[in-house]
Amino acid sequence: MSEAKSRYSRILVKLSGEALMGGGDYGIDPAVIKRIAGELQTILEMGVQVATVIGGGNIFRGAGLARAGMDRVAADHMGMLATVMNALAMQDALESLGLHARVMSAIRINEVCEDYIRRRAMRHLEKGRVVIFAAGTGNPFFTTDTAAALRAIEISADVLLKATKVNGVYSDDPMKNPKAERYGTLTFDRVLNEKLNVMDATAIVMCRDNHLPLRVFNLNNSGDLTRIVRGEDVGTTVTVD
Repeated sequence: MSEAKSRYSRILVKLSGEALMGGGDYGIDPAVIKRIAGELQTILEMGVQVATVIGGGNIFRGAGLARAGMDRVAADHMGMLATVMNALAMQDALESLGLHARVMSAIRINEVCEDYIRRRAMRHLEKGRVVIFAAGTGNPFFTTDTAAALRAIEISADVLLKATKVNGVYSDDPMKNPKAERYGTLTFDRVLNEKLNVMDATAIVMCRDNHLPLRVFNLNNSGDLTRIVRGEDVGTTVTVD
């Protein structure tokens, strides 16, 4: 057991599918997923219960397919299956480190993973297993951001950690505007009112109404996830007040 102390007892980490690509244009970079698994291992050794939701944008993005002319429901179902593929890859990376992980899907796909049942998920967490929630909410028209907020609330997580490509929330796209201001703290209402690109509005409202703190950080900064769990001031914190 690590001597480092954690600020939280249970967390949910939201990973985008694109984060798994590394420097590639498609699919999964084994080095990236191994590094993420290693950080999750460090957090587990601190005594923290860990759950995660992974998007599927590195394989299929339902909304993008729909804009290209595909039926939205069919496109979103393809996106859900993509998240299952990513979840299985993360499970394998965790198990290669000797950890125990369970993929729980919102759609029935029993040959490869478990169905999502809240009580069973809680039991897995209590036993020190990483729970990887797949297939979003199981419904079309809902993003994996919303799924992350929903699952975090359902398992009574202390915080929702949103991994991105930048080190917090900015007033504008920092990739395009070098003068964009980074916020240290924000309220959910301000995120909604100013239409800041953090998560979709449904996810933000769910976090706000259920008093679930949100922390946005850069997944590419190795060690930042661990530093957040230790209580260090990393990224942007979004709260009700």
